[in-house]
This record gives sequence, C-alpha cells and structure tokens, in this order.
Amino acid sequence: MPRLDTCLCLLLSISPLAVTNIVEEEKSELIDEIDCSQTTQTKEKQAPGRCHKGLISSLQMLNNYEALLTPPQSVRSVANQAAAKAIMVISGLTVGNGYYECMSSNDMPINCSGNMWHLIVEACIARNLLDTSAYVWPGYVNARPNIPRSVPSQVPGWSSLMKGSPLTPTLVNALIATPASSLAEIEKIYEIATKGSNDEKIYAASILCGASLVRGWNIQEHAILFITSLLLPPVPSDYSESESYLISYAPLLNVLLLGISSADCVQILSLHGMVPILAGMLMPLCEVFGSTAPDVSWTLPTGEELTSHAVFTNAFTLLLRLWRFDHPPVEHVMMGDATPVGSQLSPEYLLLVRNSKVSDFGKSPKDRLKMKRMSKNLNLTLELIFMDSFPKLKGWYRQHNKCIASTLSGLVQGTTVHQIVDALLNMMFSKISRSGQSSGSSSPSTSGADDVSLILNVPAWDILEATPYVLDAALTACAHGRLSPRDLATGLKHLADFLPATLATIVSYFSAEVTRGIWKPVFMNGSDWPSPAENLSIIEQQIKKIIAATGVDVPSLTTGRSSPAMLPLPLAALVSLTITYKLDKASERFLVLIGPALSSLAEGCPWPCMPIIASLWALKVKRWNDFLVFSASRTVFHHSSDAVVQLLRSCFASTLGLSPSTTYSNGGVGALLGHGFGSHFSGGMSPVSPGILYLRVHRSVRDIMFMTEEIVSLLMSSVRDIAGSREKPKNTKFGLRYGQVSLGAAMARVKLAASLGASLVWLSGGLSLVQSLIKETLPSWFISAHSADQDAGEPAGIVAMLGGYALAYFVVLCGTFAWGVDSASPASKRRPKVLGSHLEFLASAVDGKISLGCDYATWRAYVVRFVSLMVGCTQKWILDVNIDVLKRLSYGLIRWNEEELAMALLGLGSVRATTAAAELIIEIGA
Repeated sequence: MPRLDTCLCLLLSISPLAVTNIVEEEKSELIDEIDCSQTTQTKEKQAPGRCHKGLISSLQMLNNYEALLTPPQSVRSVANQAAAKAIMVISGLTVGNGYYECMSSNDMPINCSGNMWHLIVEACIARNLLDTSAYVWPGYVNARPNIPRSVPSQVPGWSSLMKGSPLTPTLVNALIATPASSLAEIEKIYEIATKGSNDEKIYAASILCGASLVRGWNIQEHAILFITSLLLPPVPSDYSESESYLISYAPLLNVLLLGISSADCVQILSLHGMVPILAGMLMPLCEVFGSTAPDVSWTLPTGEELTSHAVFTNAFTLLLRLWRFDHPPVEHVMMGDATPVGSQLSPEYLLLVRNSKVSDFGKSPKDRLKMKRMSKNLNLTLELIFMDSFPKLKGWYRQHNKCIASTLSGLVQGTTVHQIVDALLNMMFSKISRSGQSSGSSSPSTSGADDVSLILNVPAWDILEATPYVLDAALTACAHGRLSPRDLATGLKHLADFLPATLATIVSYFSAEVTRGIWKPVFMNGSDWPSPAENLSIIEQQIKKIIAATGVDVPSLTTGRSSPAMLPLPLAALVSLTITYKLDKASERFLVLIGPALSSLAEGCPWPCMPIIASLWALKVKRWNDFLVFSASRTVFHHSSDAVVQLLRSCFASTLGLSPSTTYSNGGVGALLGHGFGSHFSGGMSPVSPGILYLRVHRSVRDIMFMTEEIVSLLMSSVRDIAGSREKPKNTKFGLRYGQVSLGAAMARVKLAASLGASLVWLSGGLSLVQSLIKETLPSWFISAHSADQDAGEPAGIVAMLGGYALAYFVVLCGTFAWGVDSASPASKRRPKVLGSHLEFLASAVDGKISLGCDYATWRAYVVRFVSLMVGCTQKWILDVNIDVLKRLSYGLIRWNEEELAMALLGLGSVRATTAAAELIIEIGA
C-alpha cells in the first residue's frame, strides 16, 4: 500500500503538474490564435486566461477549509518553513535556501503555523502558476516577523553545494535526506552525475534517488527525468570496444536501479506517467547485463563486489513490476473469446506507448510550453525502440508465454541447457544428493562444487532459460515423495539467492501450474508444510467483521481432522518460499515482486486458499495483519456472484442513505468510501465501506457481462426506495399535491443513484461494457415486462417518472465516461455506431414499431430527459446521428407536445437537419 510520501506527492507534485497542463493548454490555444492573426489585441490575449484566474480564486478559497489543511506530523516543519518564507519575503529579506538549513525552532516567527495551504501554494509557485504576490493573500501570513537578519553559521546542505563545496560523505548524507528546493540545485547534482569522477557520479546518483525523488514535491518531475536520463547514458564519441559501452557504467546504473526500486518510488514513477519511458530505458540494461557472464565485476566504494548478475537482477525485476507481472495466467482467459486482458500489459505494449509519446512530443504549442519547463541540461533518448532490438529479452518473454500456455517440454539431453539444469539442481539440493537421496534431476552430469560453479558461470539469460525445467524437476520430485517439502523450499531459496531474477520464472511457472490444476493439494499440517491453524479462526472472525456491512455470509474456515487446510502443491511451495525471506530493505524489492503475484494467485484458487496464506503471513509479520485480512476478505466476492450483487446493493444503499446501519444513514460519497480499514481506527477490526471493497474486488469478477443488468435492476430498485422515502403528499385546498422541495430532493438523490450506477459500469468493464449496456441491455430492459412501480402508497406515475429520469442520467453519464462530450478521444470514433443504434431504437419505439413492456411514464420520461441531456450537455453527439433518425425522433417529441425540444434537437444536427427543422416549423405552423 502506498505510504504517506506517495500520497503527498500526488497532492503536491502530480496535481500542480496537471493544473499546469490545463493552464498551458489554454495558453497554447492563445498562441495558435496569435500565430494565425497578429492584431493589436495581442497583449490582451497574453493576459492570464480563464483557467488561470479560476486557479487563483480556488487557491484563495482554500483557507476557508482550515480543518482539512492540517499537515501530517512528518511535514509539519516543512509547512512551517513555507509560512516563514512568506513572512520573510513580505519583510523584504532575501535569504536563500541556506537560511532554512540553518534556522532552528527558536528562529521561527512567533505563532508561525504553516499548513497544507502553504505547501500547495509553494508547489504552484515552483511551477510558475503563481508568483510571490500570493504571500499577501488575506490570512496567508498569520504571525509577526521576528526573523534574525543574519544567517547562522553554515551547516552542510544545498547552499553549501551551490557555493562549491565538494561532495564529502557528510554533505552527501545531508543532501540525500533533504530535497532540493530549486531546479538549479538538482541540475548541479545532475551535472556532477554526468561529468564528475566515478565516486562523485555514484554520490550524485544516490542524492537524486533520495529525498529529492520521494519528497521533493516542487522539483520531483525534474529529479525523475534526470534519473531516467542517467539510466541510458549516450555512447561516448571515442568508444570503439566490442562489448557494450553500458558495461563501464555498471556501478552508477546499479545505484540508480536500487534507488528507484522501493514500493514508494515505483508508485511515484507510475503517477508521473513515466512507466513506458522507464521500461524503454530498462530493456537495454536487461539485454546487455543479462548477456554478460558474472566473471565481470566491479568494486564499489563500500568495498562490495558488484557482478553483472546483480545489475541484471535489479533492472529485470524492476521491469517486471512495471508491466504488472504479478497477475496470474487465469486473467489471460477470463474474458472467454474476448481479447485477453493480459495482452495490453506486455513489454511490447509498453514500448508502443513509449514510442507514441516520443514520436509525438514537441510538435504542438502545448509541448513547446512544456519543454520550457524542462532543464536545458537534460539528455533523453528520443529514438524509437522495438522488442526486436532485444533478442534475449524477447526469447525469455516467448518462453514465459509458452510456459503459461502449455506444460513444459523440449529439454534435450546433453545440450548446454540440460547441463545448466543439472548444475542448478545440484546447487539447490547438494546436501540431499550427498546423503544419497535423488534431487529430481534426470541424469546429473556434474560431480563436484567446482564443476557446478564452472557450468553456472554463464550469463543470466542462460540461467533463466533453464529455470523452468529445474522447477518442473523439483516439483515432480516433491510430488512423488523423493524430496521433502522443507528441502523443496530450501532449494528454491538457494536458487533465488544465486540469481534473484529467477523469482520471475518461479512466479510464472508456479502460477501456470496452479491454474492448470494438475497437481494434487497438500495438507498444511505443520510438519511437512507450515500450518495456519494457530491463526485461522482469528482470521475468520476478522473477515466477518470487515464485510459485516455488506450482508454477505462468509464461508467457514473451520479446519480439523476431517477438513484440514489444503493448498495446491505449487501454491504451497510458493508461499513456503516467501516466508523464508527476512523482512529487511534488501529483500523488499523481491517481496514486492512475489507478494502481489502470490496474493493474486491465491485469490483465484478455491476457498479458503487466500485466508490460509493470510494466516501464515500474519503469523510471520503481525503488523501486516490488517492488510492481509482485508486481502482475504476480498476473496469472498471473487467466488460468488451473489456476493458481488449484495456488495453492489450495499454500495447503492450506503450512498443514498437507505441503509439501516447508522454508519451509512447519512449517505453520500463519505458513506460509500468510508475512511479506510484496519484495527487502528476503533481498537479492533471494523466493517469496511462497500465502495472500498468494490474498488478492490471488481477486477477479479469473472463474468462482468451480468453486471449491467444487475446495476440497472439496483438503480430502479433504489428509485422506488427514494420515492417511498419522500415527504408524503399533503392535502391542500387545491387537492392532493407534492411539495416542490420534496420532489426536488428526490430528483437530486435519483441523479446521485444514476451517477453511482454509471461509475460502477465504467469501473467494472470500461468501454465494452458501456457499449453493451446501450446497445443490448437497455433495449432489452424496455421491451421486457416489469411489475407496477408502486411502493409505500406512492402513485405509480411518480415512481415511473423518476425511473425514466434515472435511466436517462445513467445512460448519458455512461456514454460520457466512455466517449467524452466531444470528438477528441480515440474512443469517440466508436460512438456513432452505438449511439445511432440506440437512437434508432428510441425512434422506432416512439413510432410504435416496437412494443414496450415497461411503464409508459418511464418510457416517456426517459426519452424526453435523454434528448434534453444531449441537447444541453453533449451536443457533439447529435452530429453523429443519422438525420432521418433525428427527424423521426423529433416528430415523436412533437406528438408528445415537446415542440421546443424537437426543434432544439434538429437545430443541433448537420446542415441537412436545418432543412428538416424548417419543414417541421412549417408543419407546426400549418
């Protein structure tokens, strides 16, 4: 789970960059206008645009929400410094960054209290969205200046670097712990990383991957670009060696790879949209260092020896994490005949996205404005690259897919691969071999440790090619009793320690074997395999508490002699391997590769595989208990469509305030999404809001096509509940009448229900599910017969009318999510066919050519509101519709006395629609 630094970088780095893009897009449009016509109004057009003014107004209003602006404890001092900077500028002092590095708590202004507002404004100033005039906004400065005029004695920091101090260990540690405050400072480090001595380059790389990457919110995008650039340095002009020039950069590259491999760093890189670019930088490293034998080594400043295997492992495991390698093979077939889900999460796909970004960059005014924000010192590779450039990587990926598709075959006796297989098996199970037991190797050809070391002194790609056969032999030996489970886990750990990159093959092979279901399950009895019995009943109770609010029954986890805890053999081997790892920083980058894969695989296995694994890991790491229990709770919904429907029903009930639970009685987004999960909120595991559960469950729902029908059904059920909970009609001297306030409140809740339903459809299945809804599900629903919509004494017409309105808002929102309101997105190209089909259905039904089963009031309310929303909100959609369909629909609206709406619909059509509108006016007049 992302930690605080990742969440803050989303707020303080990503959001201002997104705002910058919006403001620059507006500026680029003005630039285009100026280029087309140079007029006397040029100066006026260069004034701040509407978006920029709106940003300033919004930021000024932030101070009205003081309760939401309290900074987390870890950044409170930084927020106070931001407030102190404003006071300093207002006081006329011009003190550089060194002032803050030297300032103690005694130097802070009296009552100076900074909050998130100050950090947000500083993030905008750093990106030239604001200037220091923001410091005089009302309420921004809340203390009197008492800042000393003299700067205290110098301490090591960024100001020392800028004044020319060399990179001593003390200064390096200070710069790693403190983020740079300006582009000039981070540029200085980048210059050292490219032009300094070998030791200075390593120091600079460590600094770039330190606080400037994780907490340097005002310069984070520059730190990321510099790091990415350093990962693939240019070829020296005088280089003439036969081996790759990248080999000589190994120590620098390894520091960078380790520096960006933490869970937070990968999340930050992803948030900045750098995954495709970074993948393109990692692939050459994998190809080169994976093709180099480990007899090439380097001595690091710490005295450690660095081999090509280590550099390859760090680059390769990071690359795997970028394309969501953790998802099990079952995802490749879960959509039936549809395009495999995994096909878009491959290295080829990342390169396609990367090449698209590179080839298009710099061609538009928006890009030219963006380039002005980038450092002039930056050296990024903009050449197109393809998988064919990496034959070893492509070969491994082909073998990876082959292992997923079918059982293993093709090992030929006496080949180099066979020799490596035997050497690996001897290395993994050497103690067992010496005691006279079989290791599982078919015909060992190695006789001693020296021979094994000699054969295994080969490039990493050769090891990875042999690994599937090693795993197959080891797993077969264990299944037939020739290898104990404990020895299997120990042997796997030896293999992973020898070349950690083999974890990728271990994960993919075991996942594929579990999915095929050809291995018998094993008893997790505590002797052969680790036992979860000590913790399983506690996990069961915590799972029940977590999903209590959804009303779903949790299958029993009770185990005993008659029903022992069991796991498929490959899954048992994988979890046994994971719990052999120590929880230290060195193991983190490997656990974050195995962990998600293990979790995804266990969730797809029969109940209660995931609770068993959660129990085993919770016994090992108690602080992970809440997260593990939550992961196990999600599995309940993976195995039951009824549970998913119940969860969806809980989403509607909690959002609309229709739930009997007092926790969700107020409704709204707060009730839908809640405030997280865990035992730290109420002294024990508490129910989790249904929205959070659904966000973590929906990707694993096997049959998503049934979701649209269920969501439509729940939407209409919610409308009946809303109508039933309205203020009752009152007797007046004019008769029975509904108050406008009551009906207006009901309409607001109907819109809320529709927006929730549209969000759930889009979230569950994206474009394909939305198009299926509009082309198939909705027409079928209107044609089918429905029971009278009457509840709690409400007239059926009111309920039916609200139902039609709800469906109209629901469909338009779904279409907006999928296609947009204009024609800018690629998905909008699919809109004419789907929308045309739906409006053809509407026109035919209005003409009486199609018999409807729904209530007439629902049908009329739907058509009128749907057309009204198109006319008022999605006018570009109307241009996609055939003019004859528009005419037929308009004539039907006129028959319903909706002349104004009919004219507006034709008026927004194509040129041919103008003629039809004129004819319609004549007919109405006649």
